Amino acid sequence: MNNNLPKNTQNIPQEKINWKEIQDRMRGNFGNDIYESWLKKINFVEEFKNYILLSVSTRFIRDWITSRYLDEILRIIKESNKNISRIELKIDEINLTNVQRTNKTTSKNENVSFIKDSFLQYNRIDQNKNFDNFIIGKSNKLAFEASKKVSENLAHYNPLYIYGGVGMGKTHLLNAIGFNLKSKNKVMFISAERFMYQFVKSIKSNDMVKFKDYFRNTDILIIDDVQFMNGKEAMQEEFFHTFNALIEKGSQVVVSADRAPNKLSRIQERIKSRFSGGLVIDIQKPDYELRYKIVQNKIDEINFLNSNNIKISEEVKKFISTEIKTSIREIVGSINRVISFSRIYNKEPNLSEIKIILKDLLNLSENNVTIDQIQSLVCKFFKISKNEMLSSRRSRYLVRPRQTAIYLTKILTSKSLPEIGREFSNRDHTTIIHSVKTIEKLKTNDLELNANIDTLKNKILYNKNNEI
Repeated sequence: MNNNLPKNTQNIPQEKINWKEIQDRMRGNFGNDIYESWLKKINFVEEFKNYILLSVSTRFIRDWITSRYLDEILRIIKESNKNISRIELKIDEINLTNVQRTNKTTSKNENVSFIKDSFLQYNRIDQNKNFDNFIIGKSNKLAFEASKKVSENLAHYNPLYIYGGVGMGKTHLLNAIGFNLKSKNKVMFISAERFMYQFVKSIKSNDMVKFKDYFRNTDILIIDDVQFMNGKEAMQEEFFHTFNALIEKGSQVVVSADRAPNKLSRIQERIKSRFSGGLVIDIQKPDYELRYKIVQNKIDEINFLNSNNIKISEEVKKFISTEIKTSIREIVGSINRVISFSRIYNKEPNLSEIKIILKDLLNLSENNVTIDQIQSLVCKFFKISKNEMLSSRRSRYLVRPRQTAIYLTKILTSKSLPEIGREFSNRDHTTIIHSVKTIEKLKTNDLELNANIDTLKNKILYNKNNEI
């Protein structure tokens, strides 16, 4: 990319772009976190006939924005001026000099305080998630016992790697370990996503030394949802060295993920090897006995906290324990729905009413929804072929079914945007986002589309034979 001002400065723009409006659109499209961290730093310089000149303060910021966000920024700008065909992004040397001067005049103590406080505000251990209120069953007993052992004897299992599906209690156990140890040890409990955020923030502010010192001087490092490190090579490099430094000095490392170490995608092999070298334990789906204990415990807990006791029949308790199998979180959520219904209507719900209240959760775990199933059902419903749906054609009779299939894939599976894009003929993740937002917007006014999506959703979730 050319970092110098373009030589042809005689091109006269037909209509000036409103940069404030472009910034508002970037905030809306990318989200507030990305905008505040990266895109807010882009300065408007000048607009020419077919390109726009922008500037940033450092080469690192320029390269980061170019590799991740520039295509979408260009699309946003083209909405205001279709003549713009490219963006020139240069480094503002004056701004860079000011930043360097500011960094030199900032005292060491201020830097330490700033970075330390920024880490601590995300290190909030929830005292309500402890070992005492963790409900134990066959599916999670080993993970519970190992977590207790670690909280009593540091580095006994190092690292401790706990994995399982969403809502199985992994974060509860990690929190319980931190809660038990925080009174006598320096504990850092942080999600992988927040670790990445602090890593990037430290690079931008030239505080990597402080970052390294803070994380490597902790007694217990607890990382939640480590699968979100996938593909972040620079951060993985730093995490690997932090991990090694902690293990060497006898600090405890505890990690959670949604899959086993060898199943982690786009994670360095040496990191997966380190994870596998510790104690690896999975939390399996809860069996009936554990599900029933959770249902009863949640009802008792709610009744204890409220003066008006809610009565739930044994039939309803057994029905929920039998039918809601996907995760502990969904079991708790279903009880909250039932309790809310009982309070609003001042009555004990019967089984028929329970089936209506929980209709979107029932049998979900038995259907293992796949993208291929969704595509096939949608094609059959709209009477088009799968090849037509996955083609690049933009005929109206193909676009809406394609967007509907993408929308249903997003809400009914746990696939990431890039994964969904690959299954729809390698479409870009921005196309996937656009499709989802389009359907969500149309649903508010289009009753027919709403009915079609509900029909398809029910068939996908509850119809084993995939019949329309």
